Amino acid sequence: QEQLVESGGGLVQPGGSLRLACTSSRRTFGTYTMAWFRQAPGREREFVAGVTWRNGYTSYADSVKGRFTISRDSAEKTVYLQMNSLKPEDTAVYYCASSGGVLATRRERYDYWGQGTQVTVST
Repeated sequence: QEQLVESGGGLVQPGGSLRLACTSSRRTFGTYTMAWFRQAPGREREFVAGVTWRNGYTSYADSVKGRFTISRDSAEKTVYLQMNSLKPEDTAVYYCASSGGVLATRRERYDYWGQGTQVTVST
């Protein structure tokens, strides 16, 4: 069983920034992907960004391209999501997820999930 622990959510004004972090309890990393999803009230959980552990390949949802950056720290077994130029429509619970496969945007491809962290963008 792998555990994912998230941190870094909160309340921010439009145009502001937040950085989310997710640390994995996994012992070895081969073909491995970590990703961020988000779920707003009344909406489906959607893919935000993902990164492959071995080569650092990244992918982003169109809605966050140019504003969000996903990165990984292999030594710390942590993935980060730097969120800049935040908009009210970015308000959601953000979830970290991991997969032993290739990077995918479908939630069904991910095996383990964090508990979620609330991000609220509001004046």
